[in-house]
Amino acid sequence: MIEEQLKSYVDLASEKIGGQVLYATDDFFAEKENLIKEGRGIFIEDKYTDRGKWMDGWESRRKRSEGHDWAIIKLGASGKIKGFDIDTNHFLGNHPPFASIEAIKLSDAIEDWSSADGLNWKEILPKSPLKPGSQHFFEIDSPEIYTHVRLHIYPDGGVARLRVYGEIYKDWTNVDPAEPIDLALITNCGKALYCNDMFFSNMDNLIMPGSGKNMGDGWETKRNRTPDNIDYVILHLGHPGIIKKVIVDTKHFKGNYPESCEIEACHCTNDVDVLDESHHWEILLPRRKLSSDSEHEFEDDILKPLKAVTHLKLKIFPDGGISRLRVFGTLT
Repeated sequence: MIEEQLKSYVDLASEKIGGQVLYATDDFFAEKENLIKEGRGIFIEDKYTDRGKWMDGWESRRKRSEGHDWAIIKLGASGKIKGFDIDTNHFLGNHPPFASIEAIKLSDAIEDWSSADGLNWKEILPKSPLKPGSQHFFEIDSPEIYTHVRLHIYPDGGVARLRVYGEIYKDWTNVDPAEPIDLALITNCGKALYCNDMFFSNMDNLIMPGSGKNMGDGWETKRNRTPDNIDYVILHLGHPGIIKKVIVDTKHFKGNYPESCEIEACHCTNDVDVLDESHHWEILLPRRKLSSDSEHEFEDDILKPLKAVTHLKLKIFPDGGISRLRVFGTLT
């Protein structure tokens, strides 16, 4: 399915990785910033504002003149766009009948986005029909790197969420190879490949920018009563490197943090071999005790693997939650 394929990519527009809604021609009924928030949006039946019904999305007023509305989103990370989800969830009598999307790569800041028509936009999603209260997945094939997208709605109405699925791009030639960098960070092209359990919260949260905002903003497994149980997650680092320091953060996890953790590392040329276990793991961080709601910094405990590291396996004993994992290393 297109939906499953697209969700295997990163949402480049997500506010969790730094996406921003910079401008909208009109957001009279509902703020443009809602477009890139988490979730599909909620509906509160009796909630109103002084402008009308409160809606969890971006909604413009009814247009009484020529033209249509549009909004500009700065991607949290530049990248190759693979597709979109234009979600009209809860917009039933007020959704736009059609939408299209343009994209552009910009290196300089724009002061006046109202004159964005003068920029060299490229249409990557032609004008397409939308249904009320529905997710609309569109797959595209574009090899170019983009930094911004412009969502057009025809002629007006409301969109709950916009997801811009793609692969993050980073120009590693601009990175000092002697300066440690978080190689697991999602905006540095890190990726969570697999975990054996993420019952309460998603493994992707481990490598998001910033601190976890609450207990749901981390990776948490279910309670496991199996003796000697080990839960684990496998990460693909954004660039091969020599690991210098690891930070395991249990922020917000107070009665459900793991008793201890261990990290293994390997050097492998592709993810398939990592996931089917046809490779050799080495201990990077021997098993260490963890405590609740704390940032654990490990530097002297790091063992030096034989080769530059491409993948990590974080093991937790016996179960529980980790807010963030930071993996600082130098490029090879």
